[in-house]
Amino acid sequence: MTSESGQSPIDPTKIAYVYMQMADHIEARIGAGELQPGARLPGERDLAAEYGVAHLTARRATRELRERGLVVTLPAKGTFVAYPETTEDDQEQ
Repeated sequence: MTSESGQSPIDPTKIAYVYMQMADHIEARIGAGELQPGARLPGERDLAAEYGVAHLTARRATRELRERGLVVTLPAKGTFVAYPETTEDDQEQ
């Protein structure tokens, strides 16, 4: 999930919470179409290893993504990229 060079996109010198940086990076990947709706995200411990953060930081980033409506977590199944909500305007077109 991180950049191809193996470097974490987390900048410890940046004045922002690490979990927010992580959530913002995953959100950008969703927005770019790199992570499609229905795609399963790695588990929290795997995400933590990929980003070089503590697993509780990965958990908080996942919670932030849920609050933004970008992912859905199903207990014992995993966390998945949410399908965009359709509005009445979308259905009319």
